[in-house]
Amino acid sequence: MDDLAAKEYLLENDSQFQQLVNEHQKFELQLAEFTGRPFLTVEEQFRETIIKKKKLALKDRMQTLILRIRTQGSVN
Repeated sequence: MDDLAAKEYLLENDSQFQQLVNEHQKFELQLAEFTGRPFLTVEEQFRETIIKKKKLALKDRMQTLILRIRTQGSVN
C-alpha cells in the first residue's frame, strides 16, 4: 500500500487521523493570512513561526499513522 492509499484509508476510518488533518488545515488557513501581507510585525513573525512548528508536528504525527498502516501490508 502506498502513502496515498494509506491516507485515504485513514481519512475514512480513523477519527484521530481525521482530527489531525482538520487541525493541519486550520493552521494552513492561519498561515495564509500572513502570506498576503507585505510586512509582518515581530509578534506576527513569532506567531507565524509557532504555527509552522505546530503544523509540522501534526504532519509528523499523520505520517507516523500512515507508516503504521503501510507496514501492516494491507487493511482489513
